[in-house]
Amino acid sequence: METRLADMQLCTLILNSLNECILGKQSEIERLMIAVLAGGHVLLEDVPGTGKTQLVKALARTIGGQFRRIQCNPDLLPTDITGVSIYHPKQEQFIFRPGPVMTNVLLADEINRATTKTQSALLEAMEEGHVTVDGDTYMLPAPFILLATQNPIDFEGTYSLPEAQLDRFMMKLTLGYPNEADEQRMILARESGHPSDRLEQITSIEDIERIQHQVQAVHIDDAVGNYLIQLVRATRSHQHVLLGASPRAAIALSRAAKASAFLAQRTFVTPDDIKQLAPYVLSHRLLLHTDARMNGLRSEDIIAEVLEKTKVPVRLER
Repeated sequence: METRLADMQLCTLILNSLNECILGKQSEIERLMIAVLAGGHVLLEDVPGTGKTQLVKALARTIGGQFRRIQCNPDLLPTDITGVSIYHPKQEQFIFRPGPVMTNVLLADEINRATTKTQSALLEAMEEGHVTVDGDTYMLPAPFILLATQNPIDFEGTYSLPEAQLDRFMMKLTLGYPNEADEQRMILARESGHPSDRLEQITSIEDIERIQHQVQAVHIDDAVGNYLIQLVRATRSHQHVLLGASPRAAIALSRAAKASAFLAQRTFVTPDDIKQLAPYVLSHRLLLHTDARMNGLRSEDIIAEVLEKTKVPVRLER
């Protein structure tokens, strides 16, 4: 119990540190932390200059571990990510030279600028935690967390992420513009350098891995688990949805809900944990019919409707 309380306090310190670096984004930072504790990958989609890359760098600095960054562009090759086998004349054999994917925290900046072939190099790493090069499989460091950014309005020189890859991201988050007061504080804070440069490491990647195991032990009642399943299945039968949420989405929502409960210092998941996270875990996985998109309908609207119509389990105390 003491270890659990200490880990919860550690998470609070990390959140406070990130909130000092990225102003006015407490909710978004908490969701990012939930994904990290759940062992999931995150897609940060927003216009340039909103702090996406700085948030990832700040997170990597506070939790320690190995950190690598890939600046995606159309010239990037799959081997630039996974690594390549190079022939060594003296040893008369091929030697594997690891790529940047061999790390704990990987930032794929502007991931939609990489070609679909290069994007697919991340599929195996995101799902199985290893990469295959020239027929040999190499395990990634544990834990492995991919944090990718993309610009939603820049279409020139970009490639849409395929559904198979979107489904591997636990969450899709948007930071948005800060309010006027936070933007003013941001400008004043820059007079003495960028706040992320003053961040110190708070914990180790080994501590994060231990907390991830504790998160897995958080309890989900059968009624709450059934509520989660009904939400996911409702997206598949919706009249405006061509491709609904997958079983992988249900697992991701379950893991995220456990992490949310852990941060709230609970040993069990509540329906509210699921309701609050469902839009961020499920929306990017839905593919709507063409006529629905042309009428301005969004995936977030479908999730909101499903949440409203799905009956929430209520426990009656005697």
